[in-house]
This record gives sequence, structure tokens and C-alpha cells, in this order.
Amino acid sequence: MDAISLINKYYADNEPLRELLLLHSRQVTERALEIARRHPELPIDCEFVAQAAMLHDIGIFLTDAPGIHCHGTHPYLLHGRLGAELMRQEGLEWVARVCERHTGTGLTPEVIARQNLPLPPGDYRPETLEEQLICYADKFFSKSHPERVRSIADTARSLEKFGAEGVVVFLGWAQLFDNYTPCASSPSSSAS
Repeated sequence: MDAISLINKYYADNEPLRELLLLHSRQVTERALEIARRHPELPIDCEFVAQAAMLHDIGIFLTDAPGIHCHGTHPYLLHGRLGAELMRQEGLEWVARVCERHTGTGLTPEVIARQNLPLPPGDYRPETLEEQLICYADKFFSKSHPERVRSIADTARSLEKFGAEGVVVFLGWAQLFDNYTPCASSPSSSAS
């Protein structure tokens, strides 16, 4: 089943959320594929990126985030893990890995324990180039403000509240995917 069919399957009874998810997913997909096109030297599976980027947030309908039309019962933080479970039921293990590994810049067992996050113990950091690319592209777009595209500096600033480790990871991806080098006065340069 293709990505749009899967979204339609799970979002048939919530049109406002389906439209928001499609918009956000297309934004992330387009950014990820544009980066892949600019970097033919990177061995990126663009067909997989197109599918997985469209489905990375498939689990949001199961969460409680009424501001974006989500009327489920789980904390929003769990949307990646919940989406991964759905994708595993669909037989899409590699997509499931993207779902559960795109929160922030990935969650380590230490961060989960230190912040007492409601996640099963595990390492939820993106590992493959495709997982990293989708996670990176996702950070530029918010479902709360879909009309905005964050800059690299703004995105790094938004990650600071989760700890310096995530900012360092994000800026590493910015260097890899966008040839970005923070200047000394950058708000996040102290984290690198």
C-alpha cells in the first residue's frame, strides 16, 4: 500500500488532521528529496525517503494534541512510537524505524531516563542516512504553524530546550546536508 493510501486508511474520520498531516508530510518529503538531489555523492535511497517521509508522523492521530486536531489518549511524545507500531503491523519495518527515531534529533536511553519520558527503554536515534535526512528535514516544519519554514539557526535554537546534545547532532546534519557552518555569534555555536 502506498503512503497516501495508508494515511487515508488511518485518517478517514478526521479530515482536518488528514489535511494537516498531508501538508506537513509533503513539506518534509520535498525538503528531504531536494537535499538528496543536491547531494548525489550521498548514497540516499530516494524512493524510500519519499515513502518514509510521508509516513513519519502517521501515529499522531493516537495522541492528545487538540490544537492540531489530534484527539487520541496518548502523550504527543509517543506519536513516533505509536506510528512505528502501526507500520510494523503493515509490514513496513524500515518505515517504522523512521517513525520511532525522528523525535527531536533522536532520543537516547539516558535522555529517556533523565527526563522520565513515557517511552519504553531503548535507543531511538536515527542511524541510517535516510533516517537522519528525514529527521533533519522534519525539524524545519511545525504542524502548529505549517505556513512557516524555520531557518537552520531558528531550528537549532528550538532544540536547545532539549539539551545541547541534540543541537550538536542537528548542526552536524546541517553541515552534511546543507553545508552550513555556524558563525561564532550564532545562538547555538556554544553547543558545538
